[in-house]
Amino acid sequence: MKLRSSRILRELRAGQCPTVLKLNLIDPRVVELAGLAGASAIWLCNEHVPNDWLNIEHMIRAAKLYDMDTIVRVAKGSYSEYVKPFEADATAIMVPHVSSAEEARHIVEMTRFHPLGRRPIDGGNMDGIFCQVPYPEYIEHSNRERLLILQIESPEALAKVEEIAAVPGYDALLFGPGDYSHLIGKVAQVKLPEVVAARKRVAAAARKHGKYVVTAGMLDTREALEAEGVSIFTLGADVIGIGEYFKQLIATFHKAAPAKKTDAVYR
Repeated sequence: MKLRSSRILRELRAGQCPTVLKLNLIDPRVVELAGLAGASAIWLCNEHVPNDWLNIEHMIRAAKLYDMDTIVRVAKGSYSEYVKPFEADATAIMVPHVSSAEEARHIVEMTRFHPLGRRPIDGGNMDGIFCQVPYPEYIEHSNRERLLILQIESPEALAKVEEIAAVPGYDALLFGPGDYSHLIGKVAQVKLPEVVAARKRVAAAARKHGKYVVTAGMLDTREALEAEGVSIFTLGADVIGIGEYFKQLIATFHKAAPAKKTDAVYR
């Protein structure tokens, strides 16, 4: 039995830039569309989206048909919320609203196997191929080929980002411009100078401490983001793309409407 390696890590090690598509829709067929498009990974959300564990497992299975990684943003909670995506064979989890180095260390402890952490072991799920992989191989592979991404999304977290970035055992930081702008009273104004400065500070802290930088969206040009240190790129979201496509269809239809004839006589 061969355990699957991370496509994101393979591409990073080859000097490439992995691409991520965020999915709010929960149909595995949307996952397949992302795979057909050539994405390196999909981002599924269990923080804001009403999905369930069995369906998430189906979506992860669909992604693997196209050698895509799956990043699951977890709901803040107990260790079970954090390890279940891994046990369903997700490649990465993203933990939102991390606010201190102590919290970062606790997340590492819950989600990494010994000697990096104290994650409870099972092996009887898809990530361990249902106990058909020797435990030492399973543990070593999980610690090496599974990613842990932490989100910095508040002024309080930004003030401690250098301490958070210094914590060992996790892989990447992602700045959340939506929540950050909201919490400074500038909701959705993600290109304001103070928001951009916060984004750059997170990236600089990550790079200093050997962490990857993930972008939540194309908040600037690819060239500018790469200069900041971004190496994993989220390009867009399904609901935005489909919404824009539907609006375009309706608008195009109405623009092409023929002039209405009338027999009315106006006096």
